Amino acid sequence: MTAVLTVKTESGTVIAEENILSFSFKKDIYAPYTSLSAKIRADNNSFDNAAEVQLSIDSHMIHHGLIDDLKWEKISGTDFLYVRSRGFSSLLTQNQIEPGLKMNISFNMLMEDFYTLPYVTHENNSDNSSYIYVRPNTSMWDAAANLAYKLLGTYPYIRGTNTVMISPFPTPESFDLSSVPLLSSGSEISGIHLASHYHMADINGNYGSFELSDQDVINMKIIRHKFFDLDMRFLYAPQQALTFRDKFDFRGCKKTFCSYSGYLGEDIYDLVSFGTVSAAPIGSLTITGSSKGIFTEIGVYTDKFPHT
Repeated sequence: MTAVLTVKTESGTVIAEENILSFSFKKDIYAPYTSLSAKIRADNNSFDNAAEVQLSIDSHMIHHGLIDDLKWEKISGTDFLYVRSRGFSSLLTQNQIEPGLKMNISFNMLMEDFYTLPYVTHENNSDNSSYIYVRPNTSMWDAAANLAYKLLGTYPYIRGTNTVMISPFPTPESFDLSSVPLLSSGSEISGIHLASHYHMADINGNYGSFELSDQDVINMKIIRHKFFDLDMRFLYAPQQALTFRDKFDFRGCKKTFCSYSGYLGEDIYDLVSFGTVSAAPIGSLTITGSSKGIFTEIGVYTDKFPHT
């Protein structure tokens, strides 16, 4: 199994490096982008005009992103390269949309009518039956999250390297790890985002009309109250503003995971089976590599956003 890191310069020159000393790749169903960090024993030293980074495992590209940090140095006659990169879909979090009400907007219109972002693609959804209210400083990703929830009750995610999806992937692959020797398996609970009570003001700024209590969180002995102004994004269905926040805060709360040696080509929303998990959508993917080999950890979430 071979991992190759490719750096592409502004002029289009491609520099491929196979002497990867270590790397860490992460992808999550709630993250707007893939992330990569790597250390390479470099064969080249001409990275001044670097603009893109790709990581492939056995010719399967898992990351394509812009450069957050790139450092080249020579130590005792040997060239080393250090890279940190986020997928190009991270630009969705860094581009804002003009505030205001956008009526009859489809997901296709949201992704195509405002900005052209390099290498960012999206699923085809032309349903323009809904609207979004863009608050000041709202990013494209936040707008996509709002629209996805209104149209399908879902949260957007990244498939492949930079494809934005809002519906469950229609043709997932299935991975049965029941016969694969697992390095680890287990479960995890995270309560860091959870809130127990949500309170939203009405149009006059008064509280009491729009309330939500999460009994699952209360049962965990977590009491956190959140107060906020009337959310104009859900003006036609105000109670959904609280439900959306509750579901989003519950993200990643309960996870079952396993790890094994190698990488079989899994992606977010593919189906995986291991232990007591049967054909469940993949929610997180972490791939690491070093002189010891390549290792994959797969996570399955039990959340309030639908994953089926």
